[in-house]
Amino acid sequence: MSYKKAKYILPAELLELIQEYVDGEYIYIPRRSEHKKNWGSGTTIREELDVRNSKIYNDYLSGMDPANLAEKYYLSSKSIQRIVLKEKRKRKK
Repeated sequence: MSYKKAKYILPAELLELIQEYVDGEYIYIPRRSEHKKNWGSGTTIREELDVRNSKIYNDYLSGMDPANLAEKYYLSSKSIQRIVLKEKRKRKK
């Protein structure tokens, strides 16, 4: 996300009105709900996490205990438990 100079994109009247509320401060104007993107849609992170979680589950099935998995993947034991349960449910479908 990059910043835009309000004086170049907003009408002068609107800029003056906004300055009554926030003068010289940064404000965030959210996207319209119909333009919102899903988390990770602009990158490959979702796929990378799916691959990692699949590896974790396969390691779990091959006998690795959650404590060792947590150490191997730099995650908490609780996160490992959550991932294993999610993968187990996903594969049952």
